[in-house]
Amino acid sequence: MTENDRTGRPKGSSAGKKAKSVDLARLVDDLGQRSIVLVGIMGCGKSTVGKRLAHRLGLDFVDADSEIERAANMTVPEIFAEHGEPYFRSGEERVIARLLREGPLVLATGGGAFMSAATRAEIAAHGLSVWLKVDLDTAMARVRRRSNRPLLQNPDPEGTMRRLLAERNPVYSQATITVVSRDVPHEAVVDEIVASLADHTAEGQREGMTHPMTS
Repeated sequence: MTENDRTGRPKGSSAGKKAKSVDLARLVDDLGQRSIVLVGIMGCGKSTVGKRLAHRLGLDFVDADSEIERAANMTVPEIFAEHGEPYFRSGEERVIARLLREGPLVLATGGGAFMSAATRAEIAAHGLSVWLKVDLDTAMARVRRRSNRPLLQNPDPEGTMRRLLAERNPVYSQATITVVSRDVPHEAVVDEIVASLADHTAEGQREGMTHPMTS
């Protein structure tokens, strides 16, 4: 894994210039059947950025939570309220595993999905994980615009978010690529993802040529 994979590309116009030089058709071809899987805490922009990334690459976009709701014929808050979080997580694992076998696509996962070791293994086998890393203030400013976050339905949502970030960031950091999600145009974040994906696939090809398979 390269340093760019771990930290994302530098902020500013350099990633934009790099992204514009990427042969998108070749990038998608290099992905093969692997999906691009966006992970991160609620409010990091997975769905918003994911839709734009999918459009840029000419791939389908799928939101895992929407697929879970469709399969259960219930909303995520309803599933949490009626069946509890463990039930939801079990269904989430099954849905994501199924979607990964339908790639290539851009898949936005729920904030807790990557905490599952089984889901991380499925993503490693069938996709490339991209962590949209976000700070507490930015995440809270975004999630306050919506009231459908089951884990934040309590008297101290900011304290809950702080705890979740502390618990989850070390696991999110296992993602193949990290890109910082911040208050810039969404296309700028897409540029950074595209540039980092191109670097990663190129690095994989170089390693393949350096260490060819032997019969």
